[in-house]
Order: sequence, then C-alpha cells, then structure tokens
Amino acid sequence: MVLADEFVRLFGSNPVVHGLIGGMIIASFNLLGASLVLIWRNPSEKALDAALGFAAGVMLAASFTSLIIPGIEQYSNGNPVPVLVGVVLGALFLDRSDMLVPHAHYLLSGRSRPDAAHPSTNLPVTDERLSGVILFILAITLHNMPEGLAVGVGFGSGNIDTAIPLMLAIGIQNIPEGLAVSVAAINAGLDRRFYAAFAGIRSGVVEIPLAVFGAYAVQTVSALLPYAMGFAAGAMLFVISDEIIPETHTSGNERVATLGVIFGAVVMLYLDISLG
Repeated sequence: MVLADEFVRLFGSNPVVHGLIGGMIIASFNLLGASLVLIWRNPSEKALDAALGFAAGVMLAASFTSLIIPGIEQYSNGNPVPVLVGVVLGALFLDRSDMLVPHAHYLLSGRSRPDAAHPSTNLPVTDERLSGVILFILAITLHNMPEGLAVGVGFGSGNIDTAIPLMLAIGIQNIPEGLAVSVAAINAGLDRRFYAAFAGIRSGVVEIPLAVFGAYAVQTVSALLPYAMGFAAGAMLFVISDEIIPETHTSGNERVATLGVIFGAVVMLYLDISLG
C-alpha cells in the first residue's frame, strides 16, 4: 500500500512511534471538530444527531473490520476465544467505569443520570456547577479512551495496512464527535464557546497516551494482541450502544441519525477496502 510505505518513510518502522503519531493525528481531528463551534455557533439538534450517527457507524464498522476480524484471523490462528474474551472485558470495563460519571447522553441533553449520586456527593467541590463540569470532562475522557487504545493496538500489531484505515476512520469520526462535545460543554455549564472548544480538545488529548500505551503493551507482550484488539472493540461497541445511539434518539431525529450510521459504516468499509 502506497500510503503505508509513505507512513513508514516519514516515521520509521517502530510501532510505538507509529502509535504516538496515530494518537496525535486522531487528536488533531478531535481538535478540528471541537473548534468548529467557534464558527458554527448554533448547530441544530438534527445536524448533531446526524453527525453523531455517522460517528457511530464509523466506529461500528471499524470495530469489526480493523479489530475483531483481524484479531481472530491473523493473531489468534482462527481461534475466536481470545478476541471475544477481550470484547467482553472491554465492554465490562466501560460499564463499570461509566458508573463513576454521568452518561454522556444525559450530559448532552442536560438531564441528570438516574442511577448516579448527586455531583456534590462524588467530588469534594462546593460549587455544584463546577462539579458538574468536572464530571462532564471525566465522562468525555472515558468516552475517548477506547479510540486511542484501538489506534495504538492497531499500530502495535505491526500491520500498518490495517492500522492506517482504522486511524483515519477514528479521526474522521472525531470531527462530528468533537463538535458534539463542544456543544455538550455549553449544556453542562460552560457558557463561553472558547471553553467549550477547550473541553472538546481535552477529550481528544487522552487519546495520545493511550495510543502509545496500546502500541507498547502489545509489542512488549505479543500474546496480549488478540485480547487487546477485542478489548478495544468491545469498549467502542459499548460507547456506540450506551452513549452515542441513545443520544441521537432523544430528539425525534431517529431517521436521520440512522441514515448517518449507515453512511458512516459505508465510509469505513470503503476506507478499509481501498486502503487496506
């Protein structure tokens, strides 16, 4: 693949360095999306739901084409068990971690999560508005963790032909996601668009160290690779099902959001075939 050859020419052949570069690229896409709120000041709910649906479709297809299927076929000799164990662990990890902070879709809509304690009981902060913003940032950070890990694991596998389409797909879906994060920051109490964009940027920054960690971990312990690929995929599938899709179905825009999911899946499949 020409793109893979150029990537190696520019950045060398160290998979950990590739993970770092991949993390920086997807974080820059997140920055781009988050910054859009500075010029697109009032995106409609319909447009945001369509964009989030697109992001969900990309992540859904990428979970299978770039993580689950290669993990089974290439890195566990056709044995699905290690990858499927990883999928379950990834979903359980997000489920348990998600109990510590409000669901992203409740924050996006300005509602309180019914099974979460009041923010002031969870954090030693007297100002409830500030504690809500802190919880918001924690929730979005948790939301972005699987994406950085997935890119790092992809490059750590040493298969650049698969890792680059995954990186580009996650980067592309980070644009609408970053915009939605900035809008959500306003709903969470950040009333200036500059700080809303900062919250979106912050959500992407976590992807860089996790990409490096993912690449380093699977390079150091190669037996972890199929489990790690499944873990990243399971975590992304959890985010899609528990966070993104429920949010797109709360404002009566289910049809446009569903079309966004399909379009996002088509884009990812095209990238996987044309670049892989």
